[in-house]
Amino acid sequence: MKSIKVQEETGTILNTNWNFCVGTGRLGLALQKEYLDHLKIVKEKIGFKYIRGHGLLSDDVGIYREIKVGEETKVFYNFTYIDRIFDSFLEIGIRPFIEFGFMPSQLASGDQTIFYWKGNVTPPKDYGKWKDLIVAVVSHFIERYGIDEVKTWPFEVWNEPNLTNFWEGANKEEYFKLYKVTANAVKEVNSELQVGGPAICGGADQWIVDFLQFCHTENVPVDFVSRHAYTSESPNKVTPDYYYQNLVDNTDMLHQFKVVKGLIKESPFPELPFHITEYNTSYSPINPVHDTPLNAAYLARILSEGGDYVDSFSYWTFSDVFEEADVPKAQFHGGFGLMALNEIPKPTFHLFAFFHQLGETQVYRDEQVLVTKRKDGTVVLVAWNEVLEKGEGFERELRLELPVASGNVFIKRQTVDEQHANPWRVWQEMGRPRFPDKNSVETLKQAAKPKLSTWKDTAENGIIDLTITLTKNEITLIEIIPVKDETNTYFGLDDSLINSY
Repeated sequence: MKSIKVQEETGTILNTNWNFCVGTGRLGLALQKEYLDHLKIVKEKIGFKYIRGHGLLSDDVGIYREIKVGEETKVFYNFTYIDRIFDSFLEIGIRPFIEFGFMPSQLASGDQTIFYWKGNVTPPKDYGKWKDLIVAVVSHFIERYGIDEVKTWPFEVWNEPNLTNFWEGANKEEYFKLYKVTANAVKEVNSELQVGGPAICGGADQWIVDFLQFCHTENVPVDFVSRHAYTSESPNKVTPDYYYQNLVDNTDMLHQFKVVKGLIKESPFPELPFHITEYNTSYSPINPVHDTPLNAAYLARILSEGGDYVDSFSYWTFSDVFEEADVPKAQFHGGFGLMALNEIPKPTFHLFAFFHQLGETQVYRDEQVLVTKRKDGTVVLVAWNEVLEKGEGFERELRLELPVASGNVFIKRQTVDEQHANPWRVWQEMGRPRFPDKNSVETLKQAAKPKLSTWKDTAENGIIDLTITLTKNEITLIEIIPVKDETNTYFGLDDSLINSY
């Protein structure tokens, strides 16, 4: 049994960089009702401040159009859909973290595309028209939402240009050219707007070194650095429906954060903010690990410690309303989302919701538990037990000595593990229906609720002695709430007069 004695006087402000931003599929999906329904739930229960997704400039959003007028080709900027999308975001209370991409087909120099929805990943055939597009888009945002609002939006240039499937030839010099034109165009509209990149994936950190040196040498604006992080190995099996990968230890992601932070500190721009604009376990939208309690327990330590190194880290993604590998083909299909289709929360949704309920002050943290305190004296902790090995067992016991402000306390525990708040397991028991009927959907929603346990306790010398057992891949939220006992204010109260009590 692991014993922990919490010292209240060690408290510091809790870092909440984990809920700065969340990812989404292509922005055009925000025109769907279920997408917005999921986003409202996620905003209410988790409180993300920003949302980032692909496809701002892709054809389905429809901003860039070239129209033939007689013998002349004219450019027309159509903001009908993007206004509808961003209006919806802001009404929900979440701001856009802009990603400039992908290339409008009429402006593209080639026909290479990515994803089911065919996002074009080639450079512009005319950089002058690309610059005009950026100026027009940014100017429109300011006209519609006001400069004070738009100054709060980060503008990121492209997505993973170090990969040949996201940027033709993974041509670094061509990306630097795109970045320079784009960043200067943004600053031409307003010098106080935030622009950054290079939005690379892991395994190519020399890009960040070269990118920052390029910005320094060429005097190109850069206000933040962005990168992506995943912790899955190469696939060991790929099928038409699923993509299977092993995970490395979760400390690998924290190491990635730390290494890149060090590269920034050694660069000509040592104080630049550092945003992880995508992260998850697997980078595949059809990997079943995303649907499991393991995904939640595995990420808990990253949520707890990641903010030590980065200014934000954006979970990819909030919803399974997502179409990179085609329209989802089953209720559970390994999608990235915190929310499964039909408004069913996955275990990782509850991980984020648990962290959102933590107190403002951090009083203890290690690799398995985070203890906080709210302003009203409530002690709130999250504990986890990630297990990568197969088989049963793997329970861990924790004994915590926790300082509290009251003699009598009410203790509330919510549990997610293999047996609780695991609708993926219940779906398996149902026979894995691809498109479950309404009764089955209701059952899955019931199965998605954390187990609730409550009890009362009395502190001795201001200390609550709490022993808990964590099962395999469990995450648990425990609230220790001071009690104001009003039992004696009831006249004639006598529970012994109730049958069975």
